Parts: sequence; C-alpha cells; structure tokens
Amino acid sequence: MSEDSIRFLPFDEATRLVSAIQEEEDIDDPEHRILTVYGHQDTALCWFDFDEVMRDAGVEKSDPAAKEKVTDYILHHLPDWVLES
Repeated sequence: MSEDSIRFLPFDEATRLVSAIQEEEDIDDPEHRILTVYGHQDTALCWFDFDEVMRDAGVEKSDPAAKEKVTDYILHHLPDWVLES
C-alpha cells in the first residue's frame, strides 16, 4: 500500500491517542526491530518497521534527538484506521 493511499490522523488527535511508542523485537524475526504504538489502555494500536522509520525520518540511532524525531514522525504518520481497533 502506498503512502498516498493511507490517510493519517491529524497530529493533535494522534497525540491524544498515543500513550507510548516502544522499540521491540519482531516475534517472527528476532534480528528485526519494530516500533509498537500503544494507546492509553495499553493496547497496541499499530506498529512501524524500525529501519524504515529511521530512514524516512532521517535519523541515525546515535543522534541525541533520535527519540524525539522518531516520535514526531510516527505521530505525523499514524494511520486513521487505528480508530477502528
């Protein structure tokens, strides 16, 4: 699915929905990392591929502002279908 066909929530709405973004091991591939987005009831809303987010956000893991940049990127790219979960 291309990014053009995905509808994203407004930043303010995404900020209200998300309580945490956690870097985790992909259970299907222990060598792969994902970023799981959690809501306020500790339920997973969605997940992002760690390497893709780092690349698309233009972030190096050693960047002191990496966490802030990744969080900002995800909150601007939270798909609207998370409201259905």
